[in-house]
Amino acid sequence: MRLMFIGAHPDDGDGRVGGLAARYVERGGAAMLVSVTNGNAGHQQMRPAELAARRREEARRAGEVIGADYVVLDYDDGRLTPSLEAREELIGLIREFEPDLLLGLRPVDYHADHRAAGQLVVDASYLLTVPLVRPDVPALEGMPVIAYTYDRFTKPLPFQADVVVAVDEYSERKARMLACHESQMFEWLPFNGGYLDEVPENAAERWEWFRARCQVRFRAAADTFRARLIERYGADEGDGVHCAEVFEICEYGRRPDEDLIEKLFPR
Repeated sequence: MRLMFIGAHPDDGDGRVGGLAARYVERGGAAMLVSVTNGNAGHQQMRPAELAARRREEARRAGEVIGADYVVLDYDDGRLTPSLEAREELIGLIREFEPDLLLGLRPVDYHADHRAAGQLVVDASYLLTVPLVRPDVPALEGMPVIAYTYDRFTKPLPFQADVVVAVDEYSERKARMLACHESQMFEWLPFNGGYLDEVPENAAERWEWFRARCQVRFRAAADTFRARLIERYGADEGDGVHCAEVFEICEYGRRPDEDLIEKLFPR
């Protein structure tokens, strides 16, 4: 089985799909995380070219945590649009990887890059099977299942939790993946969020601080969809889940039945 995630920035996929991707790899499958932008705008001090190189290396190390490929394309951070150029590049990349499950962002988000990346996946979807679009890369014979990853935005439409996956055994690895993105987790995001003074200078203390923040974040998603977890896993197991990943099936991809959902989103 083959899983691909397409997001806007290096680090977009780690917390959203890192557990499921790790499960794919552990069970003999393959996982690829893609960032459409190079992340060259997300810092308060670094120059764009230097930052892009740093973020590419951070993404590579994050992928190594779970044995996934991490691909960073070269569109400028903060300037992504659902352009024909980007669409056709993604069509080629998706066809080459041949995912069974294609995951992305909803085109409903606070960040313009996130919206654009989500729209690019939607725009590419049908064309994956059209041979005369990107004829240099063989068209897919069938559509993958496409799903959106969880977000909290409600307008114009709230997220619909179609599939929940308990990934408690991967929560530590998800946190370590995110921690690989040092320029973001310990520098830019704390600066932008106004809590840079909370980040410990000592490496060990910094990890424990960050790990605790991740546990709160991961638990919030599980608590939000507790009823769905209980529905899928039963009361005893579902009530005890601390780390969950949640997905909405996109109607533009293959429409999965329950058997296929169990295969693509394994417990």
